[in-house]
Amino acid sequence: MIVAGRKLCGVTDDLRDQVHDAARRARVAADELVLATRERKDAALHEMAAALRQRAPEIIEANQKDLEAGRAAGLPENILDRLALTEARIEGVAEGLETVAGLADPVGQVLNGGILPNGLELKQVRVPMGVVGMVYEARPNVTVDAAGLALKSGNAALLRGSSTAEHSNATLVAVLRDALESVNLPADCVQLLPCHDRASVTHLITARGLVDLVIPRGGAGLINAVVEQATVPTIETGVGNCHVYVDAHADFDMAEAIVLNAKTRRTSVCNAAESLLVHKDIAAEFVPRITKALQQESVTIHGDEQFAQQPNVEKATDDDWGTEYQSLDIAAKVVDSLDEAVKHIATYGSGHSEAIVTNDVAAARKFTTRVDAAAVFVNASTAFTDGAEFGMGAEIGISTQKLHARGPMGLSELTSSKWVVWGEGHTRPKS
Repeated sequence: MIVAGRKLCGVTDDLRDQVHDAARRARVAADELVLATRERKDAALHEMAAALRQRAPEIIEANQKDLEAGRAAGLPENILDRLALTEARIEGVAEGLETVAGLADPVGQVLNGGILPNGLELKQVRVPMGVVGMVYEARPNVTVDAAGLALKSGNAALLRGSSTAEHSNATLVAVLRDALESVNLPADCVQLLPCHDRASVTHLITARGLVDLVIPRGGAGLINAVVEQATVPTIETGVGNCHVYVDAHADFDMAEAIVLNAKTRRTSVCNAAESLLVHKDIAAEFVPRITKALQQESVTIHGDEQFAQQPNVEKATDDDWGTEYQSLDIAAKVVDSLDEAVKHIATYGSGHSEAIVTNDVAAARKFTTRVDAAAVFVNASTAFTDGAEFGMGAEIGISTQKLHARGPMGLSELTSSKWVVWGEGHTRPKS
């Protein structure tokens, strides 16, 4: 019996059959969902949002069990922060569902087409992927985001969260399934898979023919394992070793504000800045200033020789340049030129989000052209790499690959396309 609704993770009897049976039920649900009108899907999203608000105390109670277990297990603070659900965060995910409901339905959107000289009418239209699997770590908000985006784009969702969030995820999925049934949509549009045995991930990502797409979201180890072992198509969501480069022509007040926001707004997220690069021409003045500002926010700086001359700055090692800290730490380096900054980012960056602070338009254009990343910012914080901030409502992840989807993935990234061809008895001549 598959884990769904309130039943907690960890059922072990014939795990492969459980996962595959869930996928088959998801296919049945997806076949019904593809016929649902936008009005019907939007009604479900609003009902899901209302249910989350109404049952927030129940969700928080379940989340407290996970937080208590996490603290007892010695989970680091950044993971506990990702795991935590508060009334404000529940309100945020509920609002995300309502935002998604307000977006245009991608299903049926015409991408291309026309009438051929022979009279055939062609249309390339967006269609749902079908059954979408999601493998993610200790972020129960992803449970809601994934379910909502999958629903609106006409897909059934198979959710495989981590054991650290088992109570939270089980309660959230129960709430969402009840809401779906209340508007006469299949509860199996959203299912939660067992989370205590890693084999459930293997069975999901190798269920070719049953599952149409798998999206891993989490640390580098999880993502690499899914991408390397999956036989089901995957979209890679990468880690975030994000840089802020302060150019020779930067406004210092702006640069300080952007660096502090990118680093300290929320350290546990993948769009947080992990590295700071400063042009040598402004280093004498800006390095002491930004060092003091960061340290006032309790940030530990791992600096090169020039940064290390400042009080209480740790000397950086080679490992620091490629580290996604997800904590109040930042690697900092003085570079000789914009070209060196771009080269450093190419060497150590993860292709996620990169920023330049400058008043030189030519430098900004060169940076945005040469830096290879899913999102490149000019005079703005990397914290804006987010589906909601980009107007997508909730997001299902940040893709760092170059095929199909790149950057924040919203509704359109959860669709494929097909060609619909209308004729009037057309036949093709023999060659």
